[in-house]
Amino acid sequence: MSHAPLTTLPQWQALKQHFATIGTKHLRELFAADAQRGKQLTVEDVGLYLDYSKQRVDADTLRLLRELAEACELPQRIEAMFRGDKINSTEGRAVLHVALRAPTTEKILVDGHDVEPDVHEVLDRMAAFSERVRSGAWVGHTGKRIRNVISIGIGGSDLGPVMAYEALRDYSRRDMTFRFVSNVDGTDFAEAVRDLDAAETMFIICSKTFTTLETLTNAHAARAWSVAALGDESAVAKHFVAVSTNAEGVAKFGIDTANMFGFWDWVGGRYSMDSSIGLSTMLAIGADGFREMLAGFHAMDEHFRHTSLERNLPALMGLLAIWNNNFLDAATVAVLPYEQYLKRFPAYLQQLTMESNGKHVTLDGKMVDYNTGPIYWGEPGTNGQHSFYQLIHQGTRIVPCDFIGFGQTLNPLPAQGGGDQHDLLMANLIAQGEALAFGKTAEEVRAEGTPEALVPHRTFEGNRPSNTILAAKLTPHVLGTLIALYEHSVFVQGTIWDIDSFDQWGVELGKQLAKTTIVELTAKDEPKLSHDSSTNALIHRYRQLRDGKIPESS
Repeated sequence: MSHAPLTTLPQWQALKQHFATIGTKHLRELFAADAQRGKQLTVEDVGLYLDYSKQRVDADTLRLLRELAEACELPQRIEAMFRGDKINSTEGRAVLHVALRAPTTEKILVDGHDVEPDVHEVLDRMAAFSERVRSGAWVGHTGKRIRNVISIGIGGSDLGPVMAYEALRDYSRRDMTFRFVSNVDGTDFAEAVRDLDAAETMFIICSKTFTTLETLTNAHAARAWSVAALGDESAVAKHFVAVSTNAEGVAKFGIDTANMFGFWDWVGGRYSMDSSIGLSTMLAIGADGFREMLAGFHAMDEHFRHTSLERNLPALMGLLAIWNNNFLDAATVAVLPYEQYLKRFPAYLQQLTMESNGKHVTLDGKMVDYNTGPIYWGEPGTNGQHSFYQLIHQGTRIVPCDFIGFGQTLNPLPAQGGGDQHDLLMANLIAQGEALAFGKTAEEVRAEGTPEALVPHRTFEGNRPSNTILAAKLTPHVLGTLIALYEHSVFVQGTIWDIDSFDQWGVELGKQLAKTTIVELTAKDEPKLSHDSSTNALIHRYRQLRDGKIPESS
């Protein structure tokens, strides 16, 4: 379901003409012209408060963006996704991560089959398993209870669980250790198990096909480590479980298929953290906490599906991202959570956004003539303020920012001079958005008595766009709403750009080439190489370095 070429749409052309007018306006002007702007350009729903008043838009911009969305059939595409249509056109698949968090009362069909009973059957099995482990009823090979859980996966099978564990650590079992291994670099695995007792350690192997090279390489390292420590191949069944659909591969590995938790091809990897891929999350926070997180996802799903575009949180976020990317020519987005528990949230969003929308052809295979997915990055505040905020404030590139904050901290501490450290944290969040928007003029700098030679250095242009997202407190429910907010924002952007946000062919080529390269790197005799001159030289150089034929000091 592709729409007409984007840049030929009258609505796109209208936005180009509009940009010629508003593109030169400063946020100072926009705020001066509307005393209520800071209250009017906000939306509050499902526990989130979005202030987008510091975006470089006015009422006409927003109207034109909504008209563009309607011309691109965004409402119809939303319904198609929730209905189970195969909107992942290059793979012929439905896109139904929304089914993972829908209640049992809903009916969602894939090829005429209601998938909700399947979803909840897996959830119930996960809950029962988690309770056995958390209560101590499940014991390892030597009779000891499980105290350490290591989840092994990569990409969407790793980034979501890692982010969720860090985000919800305050709600996790503190008498259990949770770690994650994804990198095929042996250091990742070695450091994860270095101080652990194999008799108290369980591994979750997350691979839908049970063939993913990096994951299976680490899984076999974990198996060897466990068997060496426990002295018995049969110990594998007590210390390994699988998130997979390959029963034969799982059984061959030595895992009891009764402890295999499946998911479906209509769940993309980067949208899978609320499926059985989130088993480590459920073990950490319990089944009730996991279901609370799912309820947060579902609340945002319902908001996205049923709310008009002008008050629709993901739609607004997505359309503003289009405006910044395609009209303000902003190549990146900084996600800046002022909450230490969300330290991995920007990394999670990198895959969600860039794997989804880093595409160069439309749904019908034609090259785009406009920019698609921007680069997402970020760090928690206030760390970033002493790192890269210099560039955001005074650099030559426009970097739209998403500030994320909470009214209440999970760890209140008194601050020097009174108040709470959280007040200081949030003062910084609010001040950074203000500084980016309004800056400081040369006249204001001079009025402070600054020497004329330093005036240019201390001037801030401002006019840097940002969103501010606030919630009461970071809970499993709020985390679910935040993740779903960005999931659906990504979908909105992909719909406007007319691309498939749910395939990821771009990750394949390097992995395919590596299959040839690994043979050449490990060949006993010097291999005959037929790559380009650089690749040939690198392979030759690596073999020399590995074999110690080049001194370290050279």
